[in-house]
Amino acid sequence: MVANVNPIFTDIPNIGFVNGAVGPNTAKDGTGTTDLIFTAGADGSFVQKIKFRPRGTNVATVARIFLNNGGVPSTATNNMLYEEVGLPATTNTEVAAIVGLELPMNIALPAGWRIYVAIASVVAGGYAITAIGGDY
Repeated sequence: MVANVNPIFTDIPNIGFVNGAVGPNTAKDGTGTTDLIFTAGADGSFVQKIKFRPRGTNVATVARIFLNNGGVPSTATNNMLYEEVGLPATTNTEVAAIVGLELPMNIALPAGWRIYVAIASVVAGGYAITAIGGDY
């Protein structure tokens, strides 16, 4: 086995997002209504985290994060359910911040791989979802 003695750092910031994800999608295989939030660069990428920001009043729901091998997401074998995160009910207000959620990822993705997100229930306000990472 050859040890990697030199650390690898990302070279180019790579930030992907969707502004207004509203669901619904109850599929647990990455098919159905999903939103593309990240695509790995030509030499692969590192994804640090995903942020979920409510855009107003929403019912409680679940966000599902899928890793995709670069193929069409409507083919279940191209997707892997990576994580689920509970999103609490939120109420739109102009006098206090609506609390968001941050999901640590800290994963390397091969070139061309993607991250899709699905919201399980219909939500009125929607979510701004941002993936933060970098390309090698």
